[in-house]
Amino acid sequence: MNKKASGLTSYLGTLGALLILCVLWTILSRNFLTYNNLMSVLKQTSFNALLSTGMLFCLITAGIDLSVGANATFSACVMGMLVTRGFTNPIALIIIALICGTCIGLINGTLLTRLHLPHPFVSTLGMKNFLWGAALLVTSSQMVSFSSASGVMWLGSATIGGFPISFIVVVVIYIILHILLTRTSLGRSVYCAGGNMEATRLSGINSANVLTFCYALSGFMAALAGIVSVGRSGICNGTNAIQPYDTDAIAACVIGGASFNGGKGTMFGTMLGALIISVLRNGFSLLAIDSAVQNMVLGLVIIGAVLLDVVRENMAAKARRNAAAAAQK
Repeated sequence: MNKKASGLTSYLGTLGALLILCVLWTILSRNFLTYNNLMSVLKQTSFNALLSTGMLFCLITAGIDLSVGANATFSACVMGMLVTRGFTNPIALIIIALICGTCIGLINGTLLTRLHLPHPFVSTLGMKNFLWGAALLVTSSQMVSFSSASGVMWLGSATIGGFPISFIVVVVIYIILHILLTRTSLGRSVYCAGGNMEATRLSGINSANVLTFCYALSGFMAALAGIVSVGRSGICNGTNAIQPYDTDAIAACVIGGASFNGGKGTMFGTMLGALIISVLRNGFSLLAIDSAVQNMVLGLVIIGAVLLDVVRENMAAKARRNAAAAAQK
């Protein structure tokens, strides 16, 4: 009961922060609380929310995937390369992009679990730089328009009464992955791997397969985010691979309650975190605040979220020690 109450309190705190932010932007800009702008926020959220799903699974296992943004851009650029060569079948292009992204995730997982690189920070950072170069290479460092393959743009551009289809897809995915994390043995294995890897191994769970699944899922979601980005902009651009998309994804997860120590994080919390990041950036744009200041504020938000997590962990550890001492008496 206490655990449930604690989780509810955590959600209420994050939701309260989102509402306060919305009230602040409403006061500062009369354009914030308009239907078109709110739908724009949801469109912006879709991209980061998809990247954050895979990032969350990696963080729960005490890992990280710094290549999600570059993977999204590379997957979009692979489609762009095919379009420049006259291949415009939208279904085939989407399938190829998803396969590319998933394969990149599998490679990340394999580097960690089979080749035993010391930490996914190293391998995924290297993969990020590799994909940046690869995205530029496959597009010859040119922006590619998808006007001849408009079907690919449907997911990122289509709306129902102005409500973005991409956000509906995000909600469905979040529900499915919430069920996976909370109602299946695989989900329990993911949390177990993040909580104590040695205990996971001793309990008979193949931790290598669990970790590989998490990074493959991260790659798949990155590719899906890349497809959404094509729908939003109508182009792919290899230079975007170096953009701090991975930072936004990490921020969404940490703000939503995930921990770098692993074993923590929920889909609902991550959704709230992604909304907070999008609302922040949207408000900054409405107020014409310099991008440098935006990045500084986002960095402070991440530091604050991590500091809050450390304080919570210390308080929980102190409570456990006090309980153990009381039990011995």
